[in-house]
Amino acid sequence: MQKYIVVNQPEKWNFSIENITVISSQDYLTNPKFSVLKKARIFNLCKEYNYQSKGYYVSLLAEARGHLAIPTVKNIVDLKTLKLVRIVSDEFDDIIQQSLKNIKSREFTLSIYFGQNVAQKYKELSTLFYKHFQVPFFRVKFNFNTKWNIQSVKVISESEIPQEHLESVQEFANQYFSKKRYDSPKLTKSEFDLAILVNPNDPAPPSNPKALKKFIEIAEKMNIYAEIIEPKDLSRLSSFDALFIRQSTEVNNEAYAFSRKAQQEGIAIIDYPDAILKCCNKVYMAEALQNANIKTPKTVIVHKDNLNQVLELTGLPCVLKAPDSTFSFGVKKAKTNEEFFELANAMLKESDLIIAQEFCPSDYDWRIGILDGTPFFACKYYMAKGHWQIYNWKAKKKTEQDGDADCLPIDAVPKKVLKMALKSAKLIGDGLLGIDIKVVNEKPMVIEINDNPNIDFGVEDGYYGDLVYTEILTAFKNRLD
Repeated sequence: MQKYIVVNQPEKWNFSIENITVISSQDYLTNPKFSVLKKARIFNLCKEYNYQSKGYYVSLLAEARGHLAIPTVKNIVDLKTLKLVRIVSDEFDDIIQQSLKNIKSREFTLSIYFGQNVAQKYKELSTLFYKHFQVPFFRVKFNFNTKWNIQSVKVISESEIPQEHLESVQEFANQYFSKKRYDSPKLTKSEFDLAILVNPNDPAPPSNPKALKKFIEIAEKMNIYAEIIEPKDLSRLSSFDALFIRQSTEVNNEAYAFSRKAQQEGIAIIDYPDAILKCCNKVYMAEALQNANIKTPKTVIVHKDNLNQVLELTGLPCVLKAPDSTFSFGVKKAKTNEEFFELANAMLKESDLIIAQEFCPSDYDWRIGILDGTPFFACKYYMAKGHWQIYNWKAKKKTEQDGDADCLPIDAVPKKVLKMALKSAKLIGDGLLGIDIKVVNEKPMVIEINDNPNIDFGVEDGYYGDLVYTEILTAFKNRLD
């Protein structure tokens, strides 16, 4: 397996590591040779991993390309999720207090380089934090009130390492990069009570009130205790055995924090944090679909360097998508050159990479619901009245915000559509997925892969009825077993 260290500026990299190539983040993100590279391990040592920065995208696209990334996107998001950091503080409390008991000041900073600290006495604490966050360089700040508490966990760049630590860090680096295995947290499973996460202020909830009522009623018949919880209930999650997310999922909202905590605590989940990270980013999906040779509308990952060439491939009209757009939010259509550059430049101020696609009009999209690799409902979603998308959030009447839907038996779905949906779902893995497919000139193409797809009473259950709810609840039982 080829190994690469990815940094912002290779010419400023201070460490000498044998048999590993050092490349720039820009090269990894934009050079086509890395897109098709097989069997690679990517050590992402960019100076920052802020959401939608180059450091973030290096790990995201590494996963899309089938490369093994350290840190993973999951690790990166964990660092930014204060609730998860506080949970870690509680879990490690005994070791934190024991390790820091002899420090006289009221503040202490632990610098962790490749899982180690320059002082041997903090080896256990450093190893513990590294195994949890899996980030090469970071600092944990503690403060003392009545006991030691974590104040912050912050990634640092190689340039922030003090001069007097460099010799030790070179030694740590040699040990680290000579390893053949790199530990990753393991997913465990458990059983019994089900929490259904619902945000009462969700602008586009994935299940309507009647569907939520159905889930609870059918769960009771199956001897599953089900309770609706809200984002404020994160501290209660440990008292449940399973978590079903029924609020809109984004990397930066509480749904991800719930999913990640559930995974860390061995709680059965739908859906997994990996699915949220992958499906919520259109850049990941574009790269993954392309690598799997799954047909999509002509698609370009747009950055500032290739902006002028985009329309040569997509033509006009052109659809522009923010990386984390969901339910048609953050999806724009450019009809002219001027409109394209205006929209694209505005989006690139928010994210280093965005998506541009050719516009493929159709009367409806197929939505194939897939649960743990098996199709279990099929719908035709029609475009909103007088609009080019299924959702039209600017419609004056609420009844015209989305289009009609027909629910059909699985065997009524064209075989080539079903085959494409199943192949697409394999990119994400097990879980609850909704695959959106257009058929243009009798050729299917994937538009979206959705984690957390809608299960609405009167829509997705229109053909199979209660069986849709039973299948999902049975999936939890299987996880618990």
